Amino acid sequence: MRKQLLTTTAVMLLAFTGSAFADMDAAKKFLDSEVGDLSSLDRAGQEAEMQWFVDAAKPFAGMDIKVVSETIATHEYESKVLAPAFTAITGIKITHDLIGEGDVIEKLQTQMQSGENIYDAYVNDSDLIGTHWRYQQARSLTDFMANEGKDVTNPNLDLKDFIGTSFTTAPDGKLYQLPDQQFANLYWFRYDWFNDEKNKADFKAKYGYDLGVPVNWSAYEDIAEFFTGREIDGKKVYGHMDYGKKDPSLGWRFTDAWLSMAGNGDKGIPNGLPVDEWGIKVNEKSQPVGSCVARGGDTNGPAAVYSIEKYLQWLKAYAPASAAGMTFSESGPVPSQGEVAQQMFTYTAFTASFVKEGLPVVNADGTPKWRFAPSPHGVYWKDGMKLGYQDVGSWTLMKSTPDDRAKAAWLYAQFVTSKTVDVKKSHVGLTFIRQSTLDHKSFTDRAPKLGGLVEFYRSPARVQWSPTGTNIPDYPKLAQLWWQAIGDASSGAKTAQEAMDSLCAEQEKVLERLERAGVQGEMGPKLAEEHDLAYWNKDAVEKGNLAPQLKIENEKEKPLTVNYDELVKSWQK
Repeated sequence: MRKQLLTTTAVMLLAFTGSAFADMDAAKKFLDSEVGDLSSLDRAGQEAEMQWFVDAAKPFAGMDIKVVSETIATHEYESKVLAPAFTAITGIKITHDLIGEGDVIEKLQTQMQSGENIYDAYVNDSDLIGTHWRYQQARSLTDFMANEGKDVTNPNLDLKDFIGTSFTTAPDGKLYQLPDQQFANLYWFRYDWFNDEKNKADFKAKYGYDLGVPVNWSAYEDIAEFFTGREIDGKKVYGHMDYGKKDPSLGWRFTDAWLSMAGNGDKGIPNGLPVDEWGIKVNEKSQPVGSCVARGGDTNGPAAVYSIEKYLQWLKAYAPASAAGMTFSESGPVPSQGEVAQQMFTYTAFTASFVKEGLPVVNADGTPKWRFAPSPHGVYWKDGMKLGYQDVGSWTLMKSTPDDRAKAAWLYAQFVTSKTVDVKKSHVGLTFIRQSTLDHKSFTDRAPKLGGLVEFYRSPARVQWSPTGTNIPDYPKLAQLWWQAIGDASSGAKTAQEAMDSLCAEQEKVLERLERAGVQGEMGPKLAEEHDLAYWNKDAVEKGNLAPQLKIENEKEKPLTVNYDELVKSWQK
């Protein structure tokens, strides 16, 4: 779900009208006008699934149900097309509100604190999985589907077809959220420039190895240096793009797994254990025990500090001067303007806005001049670690929502993620949640115009991209600390070490308050005793773990690149 994007996707208005009651005729009109062959089900399977929705919804016909999500193209399609369709088919009136991501979390927090049923269902980031599990105010969908929600759970839901349920499953093994849309942060580069013979020859002559997709940060840095100031198509270009304004969006840049790319935390998929990519450590009971190195955490350890130093260095040396004063939304479209050679960290939800006709980064035939590839990793990174962030906006039902309203909302959540509609929805938003959708022939046909997005999501590499995990006991409280700390480093008010020292201390204040309050019971924080880095590194190594790692004296490792086309072929094998 991220983050009030500047992208806009034209959405088709509903091409049919239905009655105020459950109506299979309306379903058939919807299938004719909106779905067609863009479904992983054949027409008979589509009609069978729609018939189930018609029958299951009968007890709730005439109800007014309110749900909410942030504003991105996928949810615009749901709100403007799928919600009216669901209403016509089932007789359940759905109001699907679109608001800012921060507003979604604020509404959710208010409902958690007051017990007032503000919305009947929320699409909120799976980054809150640790919050939902510990506060126990969100319904366990595992329990719900087996008990009070059994009669409204689609027998064709097929949870195994969802590619992101490991992100929405808590340490108790139960599913708390149903993925609705997913997208990753990937490396983005100008494929045409990287394949230009003069660029390749000049790069090889200067650095002694081939220009290609950087596997590590050393190669990324060389490529950034090489392109910055180089003249291409009559314009001076840049080797890097980022943003640095002290703004809440600066926090996303880092909580969305920047530290993991550097090698912060421990090995583990989808998140490092016992130390995750935020540097927060948990014990064997999944209780958070610290964030600072002094308690065995890694938020201010050598890997984290290295990640911030590289961010600052590259922003200053290789990005446009204006980037330092930009927010997330302002910086997002810049690479599509044709003056940036590569970007370490690009949300794939921008894809639709990067393939528009007439852009400097799009060929006359509509194919992109750029490609997505796996992100390079830093010197502290080890095989088996996560390598980047994947956003997973997910349906969440609160216990404070009355059962009948939760059941009606659950029907809508399943409708908009159903096999009947998911292929078409994915073509609109390019935010994949189902393997059956990824395997659909229409995406094989469209893949050449999406710059490697489909190939990445079909590849085994995708498992190394994951959301914030279960180590985070209160995402809203902790996430807001990041932009303030990183902002101090970005502005020069603090060094990278000072900024991360401050951040881990502030995170531990929150952990301490939660421990003292006892509001999360035995799942809440239990802070560890303090020792030095050497102590905790020795303790980690003895237990077969990594974090916190000791400082590597030479953080400029041997640069390594890979040919993009060969990389894609290796995935396909």
